[in-house]
Amino acid sequence: MHPLISTEALAAALNGDRPPVVLDVRWRLGGPPGRLDYEVAHIPGAAYADLDTELSAPPGQGGRHPLPEPAALERVLRAAGVREGHPVVAYDGGDGSVAARVWWLLRWAGHEEVAVLDGGFAAWTAEERPVTAEAPAPEPGDVRVRPGAMPVTDADGAAELARAGVLLDARAGARYRGETEPVDPRPGHVPGALNAPSSEHVDATGRWLAPTALADRFRALGVTTDAPIGAYCGSGVTASSVVLALEVAGLTSKDKPATLYAGSWSNWSADPNRPAATGPEPG
Repeated sequence: MHPLISTEALAAALNGDRPPVVLDVRWRLGGPPGRLDYEVAHIPGAAYADLDTELSAPPGQGGRHPLPEPAALERVLRAAGVREGHPVVAYDGGDGSVAARVWWLLRWAGHEEVAVLDGGFAAWTAEERPVTAEAPAPEPGDVRVRPGAMPVTDADGAAELARAGVLLDARAGARYRGETEPVDPRPGHVPGALNAPSSEHVDATGRWLAPTALADRFRALGVTTDAPIGAYCGSGVTASSVVLALEVAGLTSKDKPATLYAGSWSNWSADPNRPAATGPEPG
């Protein structure tokens, strides 16, 4: 399954013989809760999954959005109706970064048939496709979470990637440069990391850039297929979209994906013994 699915393809699939499970994961940093948007209107049949409480473990030493415990994630996915070998489509209300977290989690869990809705809920409604406020009652799924199918690293591994390969920072430029830090303990970035804001994976309408455009963007940053590639962000969420974008661009593959530093800057900056680079240069 390709990592991205168009609104046209999703609409057709929902009316087909094998409709996918659809997950609404709208979320905003600082709120209000995305579930409120879901309760007003969502794609028919979509189940809601909360990033903070269902797609992450409680915040702590591992960062603001640590990876969920496998058993907890399995319960959430089964409650949404996710079944073994059955397609899943995730959408959010922004640039696809939160939906990419679901894509990454399912791939990490060993479930390969998962895609992100290109353009998200905004694209769906802009085309006047059907929405509803009715919550579904899906038949419980039987998916099994088998973690480890996507590579993950810790702070030490991220530091090594920044020197021996390419480590991409998915945050906005101002946070990368250390000009502002609204949520984490210290400003700056992992020394050696390159800035690749996740917001630049999409165009002005919220649609993902074409594979060639994504590849050109990453190559301009110094990404090659010859060196190991990793990604991080503030808490490991938007970095998932970098992993996805690299695969769409053809610079990584399903068999050899980029590595995610799951704890990301929220984990790195909490340790006063770890250095923080500031300014536009990698450091």
